[in-house]
Amino acid sequence: MDALERFRTALELADLAEQMMRQKLRRENPDADEAQIERMLDDWFARRPGAEFGDGDGTPVTLPRAST
Repeated sequence: MDALERFRTALELADLAEQMMRQKLRRENPDADEAQIERMLDDWFARRPGAEFGDGDGTPVTLPRAST
């Protein structure tokens, strides 16, 4: 599998994970409309375990950084 195939697979898996989370939110919130589900999904992406400070390694910083 070359790098492009691995990248495509990663994107497909990310898309599948989003679809699964959307379905979970619908099951847990049957009265929510699509706009509410979308807000809940956005909130989950922002606060999911392991992403409290973003998805990158390193030290969190405030942006924009001060010029030196």
